[in-house]
Amino acid sequence: MTTAQPRLDAGQALARLREGNERFIQGRARFPTVQKEVLADLAKGQQPFATILGCSDSRVPPELVFDASFGELFVIRVAGNVLGPSILGTLQYAGAHLHTPLFVVLGHEGCGAVEAAIGSCFHGARHQSRIEVLLEGIVPAIEGLDCTLPADRLLRKAVEANVRHTVLSLRQTPEAQAREHEGVMKLVGAVYELQTGRVRFLDDEA
Repeated sequence: MTTAQPRLDAGQALARLREGNERFIQGRARFPTVQKEVLADLAKGQQPFATILGCSDSRVPPELVFDASFGELFVIRVAGNVLGPSILGTLQYAGAHLHTPLFVVLGHEGCGAVEAAIGSCFHGARHQSRIEVLLEGIVPAIEGLDCTLPADRLLRKAVEANVRHTVLSLRQTPEAQAREHEGVMKLVGAVYELQTGRVRFLDDEA
């Protein structure tokens, strides 16, 4: 066993996430336990093949959703998968020092943060001060939606719009533009379906 693993490109990394999610859905996950030898090897360093910016929701753990083992994913979780200075700094670290070829913004159905942002944006709902700051990162993504839609449909559209907004914001950073231009990074958005366990990659629908 060696610490150095073959470096994946963005396409291979995305295929690996898709395959892992398929195993997860079918109940064939490969990593129910981790051997001590694996942990000892990982203590020497990390080489994740993908960086995931996901929501803090307890129902959406990326390592389980993608059937990934220790050391395979660099995961950042924050309510509503929103950006902020510390999140951007962590993402920059993943690109500059870990060189992950794939970055995924992972939203999920029924997101409470997005639902709260809908309340703020369209119904004048008020929240505690620091929650309001969090929601400020979501409102710009959803304010152009049709607020007369049925609540469940509006929430689904808002979740997707929030993911796309975050992807666009990241794509506009100098670092992302440079790495995508060099062909060494891919940035995609995705939505996790709570009832089925399936991850729907938004690029598939473009």
